[in-house]
Amino acid sequence: MQKNIIVDNNKITYTLSHSRRARRMRLAVHSDGSVVVTTPFFVGESMVEKLIREKSRWLLAKIKYFTQLPDRKIVRQTKADYEKHKEDARQLVFDRLEYYSQQYKFPFNRVSIRNQKTRWGSCSIKGNLNFSYKVLFLVKRVQDYIIVHELCHLKEFNHSRQFWNLVAQTIPEWKAIRRELKNNVLIVT
Repeated sequence: MQKNIIVDNNKITYTLSHSRRARRMRLAVHSDGSVVVTTPFFVGESMVEKLIREKSRWLLAKIKYFTQLPDRKIVRQTKADYEKHKEDARQLVFDRLEYYSQQYKFPFNRVSIRNQKTRWGSCSIKGNLNFSYKVLFLVKRVQDYIIVHELCHLKEFNHSRQFWNLVAQTIPEWKAIRRELKNNVLIVT
């Protein structure tokens, strides 16, 4: 359901979505500048508006950023896109894992390629590695960072200094890449 709110003389149109699986409110700005608020069913509209007002500075900056991109290569991808690119992503991930595994020698179990919305990758306590198929569309140095990051979790299942030292062995510029990913500056090929 589409809603409007005026914040600091700016009209923000957002889509309100209730989800049974949501445990908390989630505010997202998509690459086309659209805003989506996902909430559990018990959250009222006044709480949603409070969240938007609290995050308005960030929200307006993201909307401005995405609507000013000269060439919007970052698009919402569908299940069909996932099916189309999943095997190419799997091949890329396996090739890079094979390369970095020679250096790190950390054994891993299953590798899955998923259509994840909020994560580039993850590592389970059982040694399973999961990657978003969208890593396929990132530049090589960012792809490698994501793959090495998850591979290093096999040794250090945390983000301690030891973990980052492991990452730095092969990705010395990890801080800059991490900052880019956190700021949603997706570097696509």
